[in-house]
Amino acid sequence: MRKLTHDEISTRRITKEALSTVERVPLVVIVDNVRSLYNVGSIFRTSDGAMIEKVVLTGFTPRPPRKEIEKTALGATESVPWEYINSPKEAALRYKETGYKIVCLEQTDESIPYYQLAPSAFPVCLVIGNELVGVSKEVIEICDSAIDIPMFGLKHSLNVAVAFGIALFELCRIWRSNGTRSYNRGSVPLQ
Repeated sequence: MRKLTHDEISTRRITKEALSTVERVPLVVIVDNVRSLYNVGSIFRTSDGAMIEKVVLTGFTPRPPRKEIEKTALGATESVPWEYINSPKEAALRYKETGYKIVCLEQTDESIPYYQLAPSAFPVCLVIGNELVGVSKEVIEICDSAIDIPMFGLKHSLNVAVAFGIALFELCRIWRSNGTRSYNRGSVPLQ
């Protein structure tokens, strides 16, 4: 085994020109009042890596262009479609009306582990919340389900951008696992 060179990694990447033709995972993330610009940048970068449909920034979540967002996004604000909607609840309702299941990443009395979401739940609108208080109560009330990340240490939660990354890539695996979707990273097919 050896580490790939930058040029080898570059040959596996999608081009900017091909972005509009690639099938995106039918997943929209609603960012509910996240305060850290660096978390927002990380959410964009992770969203690009997973090739999701859209990032929806809500409430007081900072919006591009901001140098602090770009520092961690590394250009992903240009490759991931995004929009701003003032109310997180309004954003969730808009997607619910168009057939998305609204799923919050939050510890609730009915949440299931993030890896147990069924492929039939797609398209999904995943709601992630504020660093201190999580997903707002008004949004939880309209969610179809809740997923959480089981915690085993003294701390009961993870950083929002870290939790998003863990859940997002598992949700993408679940969506792709139903046998009808392919996953192609250039010339290296994955099983």
